[in-house]
Amino acid sequence: MHELGRLEDLPQDYRDALTRKNLVPLWPSLRAVLPHNVPTRATQAIHWPYATLRPLLMQAGELTPMEKAERRVLVLANPGHGLENMKASPAMYLGMQLLLPGEWAPSHYHSPNAVRMVVEGQGAYTTVDGEKCPMQRGDLILTPTGLWHEHGHDGDQPVVWLDVLDLPIIYYTETSYAVEGVRQQVKPGRGDQVYASGGVVPSPVFERSDKAYPMLRYPWAQAKASLLALASDRADLQAVQVTYVNPETVKDAQNNLGFYALMLRPGQTLRLPARSPSQVFHLIEGAAEVQVVSKTFALAEADTCCTPGYESVTLKNLQADQPAFLFIADESPLHRKLGVYENRG
Repeated sequence: MHELGRLEDLPQDYRDALTRKNLVPLWPSLRAVLPHNVPTRATQAIHWPYATLRPLLMQAGELTPMEKAERRVLVLANPGHGLENMKASPAMYLGMQLLLPGEWAPSHYHSPNAVRMVVEGQGAYTTVDGEKCPMQRGDLILTPTGLWHEHGHDGDQPVVWLDVLDLPIIYYTETSYAVEGVRQQVKPGRGDQVYASGGVVPSPVFERSDKAYPMLRYPWAQAKASLLALASDRADLQAVQVTYVNPETVKDAQNNLGFYALMLRPGQTLRLPARSPSQVFHLIEGAAEVQVVSKTFALAEADTCCTPGYESVTLKNLQADQPAFLFIADESPLHRKLGVYENRG
């Protein structure tokens, strides 16, 4: 394969003339933006153990009151993208958020889409568009683009959750902003209860909901029950996995990121195919191992790791007598919209 011309091959006066006109020759940088076969990836495989993260998060609670933080978060930053850029991957932002008893994180809405995966504690809630969503370990709660939301805590122990946002891509397009508001009035209704039974949706007088996000809370108890039922019903299935979807449209729960729950049978090893999107794995229950490229991460409960796209990932349940349950987030919906989604098997 022939070598492309270098910038240094061009006369300096020509390069200076290009610079004065805000012009750049493509060919010296062509392979950087269009490499052969596999994209250039800054995303590194990285592991954030909760046992080492948690003390620092609790210390943040002592050092910074809510009125000085608005959202008390430690960002899980991928060093491949530069810590200052606060990215886990090209399109995913991760943060561990702490809410202490009696605190209220004020109401706002923002253009990025966000979800909350509850990590520990009880007594907290997120109010989204007037719907009060209790927060229990393993629950997934949506705070979609443009919807007012706030967090409160009526309990007596710290509550921690993992934030997953499409902030990097929204920031990249120069469309990221937030609007502050006042405390919401709670409205009657709970989407997680109305849509609790699979296969049926409310249709009063034959009319279906026109809400863009009719279900905001996805209880872990229901997702876990679905995984256990699927594993029992389909002993032949290698991958016991469910996708969090909009119950009215059966499309992805949110716009740009995909969310899943996966169960590893006792002692199971599962190889996931090499796909284009980066992936985030968060262990809800059990003990598991994640192998990607040349790295191996042993995940304890509440640990989080990130893997780059175009690489196969091998998951292993480290317990021979108990299942392991993982929450997965990826960039598949965005890749499909862009027409670049690939599964290379």
